[in-house]
Amino acid sequence: MTRASEDQYQLSMRCLTDERAALRRRIDKIRQRLAVPCGERRARVRGYADRNERWHKQRRLQALQARLVAVERHIDQGKPSITVGGRRLARVRHHLADAHLTEADWQKRWAAARLFLTADGETGAPHGNYTITVDPSSGKVSLVLPEPLRYLANAPRGRYRLSCTVAFSHRRQEWLDRVSAHRAVRYDIACDPARGRWYLDASWSAETTALPGPQEIRTLGQKLLAVDLNADHLAACILDPLGNPVGEPYTIPLELVGPTATRDGHLRAAISTLIAVARKHHCAAIVVENLGFTDARTTGRETMGRGRRGKHFRRTVAGIPTARFRERLRGMAYHQGLLVIAVDPAYTSAWGGKYWTAPLQQQTRTTVTRHHAASVAIGRRALGHRARRRPGVTAPDRRIGMRRATGQTVHGPEPAGPRARPGQRARPTQAARLDCAEATSSRCSPALKTVRRATGPTPGQQRQER
Repeated sequence: MTRASEDQYQLSMRCLTDERAALRRRIDKIRQRLAVPCGERRARVRGYADRNERWHKQRRLQALQARLVAVERHIDQGKPSITVGGRRLARVRHHLADAHLTEADWQKRWAAARLFLTADGETGAPHGNYTITVDPSSGKVSLVLPEPLRYLANAPRGRYRLSCTVAFSHRRQEWLDRVSAHRAVRYDIACDPARGRWYLDASWSAETTALPGPQEIRTLGQKLLAVDLNADHLAACILDPLGNPVGEPYTIPLELVGPTATRDGHLRAAISTLIAVARKHHCAAIVVENLGFTDARTTGRETMGRGRRGKHFRRTVAGIPTARFRERLRGMAYHQGLLVIAVDPAYTSAWGGKYWTAPLQQQTRTTVTRHHAASVAIGRRALGHRARRRPGVTAPDRRIGMRRATGQTVHGPEPAGPRARPGQRARPTQAARLDCAEATSSRCSPALKTVRRATGPTPGQQRQER
């Protein structure tokens, strides 16, 4: 209980710190625009369109300053606002008619939300947990009662055995292996008042295994599945180790509508489809962009446009689950033995649309969008190649395909062989091309833990190489 309370306190303090930083950025941006007269522009700062908008922004500035003072006071005092059970559910108590709830139903939900019944496991304890024990053969659950409630015990050693039995269907074999070996297993007991049922959740720490890095993937000649995350779908494309797209591109729908549980379920379903595609084509890793939109989201209306178009754009950016998608993908891919590589998102859509939309459309019958071309640029960046496709090379020959993937030309002494005509560049030999491909594919550095960041050429370097 002490650890859970401390974790909640530290989380609340971090949220207050983030809110303070966001408020300061919004206030600074409004002050910069207020310093410029209406309809004018100074350097890169544009004033507001008219006096009406300027007056509303002055009112908003005062409101933000008042919120900042309150947040800073909470931080200085070290007293964040914490509601055990959830602030949203607490506010529903004053609007029961709008929520279509009675006071008794709300009390049940409030008690279930505030319920804290959990026990961490101990290695060497009976079936991995002494406080809450589950018998793997019969499914019987027993709990250790505190000293004031020992008179209610119906089992030896002050324990209370529940009349119901439990059974795990998801990852049951892993759970059986742990409890049979008396390894630590954590149990959480939760109540769902809407269904009138109790649930027992089992969790444990996964074994850390050394996953291959991007350099090892290129050395082994394994494929990658590159993904471009969008507001309503995932655009994916499979790439070989040389950076060439293989097979048909994939479009996975991503409808994030409805309550939080529904949106999370749709996100998990899309990730499951993505992992199934990667396993089907024997891909070693999934490549995604390291998106954030942190500054844009915190500054909001001051940097992302005004009017109807700006509002639509802000809603689109806010609806893209960048962090949640990355974390869900990392956890689900780890259990499937897949590596997740996060790359720099700069210019992937622009370069992919310019260099890879037409070639992809030539080799497939499905409709290719700019998002599929962006996924190719993302995958090539993870492999250490440039996003640029060498023009004029479309043949499926292995030798020409290698030239198309690397897009390199050897500079140096003229190789042995037929001399080039005056004014004509000498063609590199096959060995020189192989050395160049190896040099190009060594630009990606390994990263830490499960999510590995591939650092290829910087955007500035890629612009110079074009």
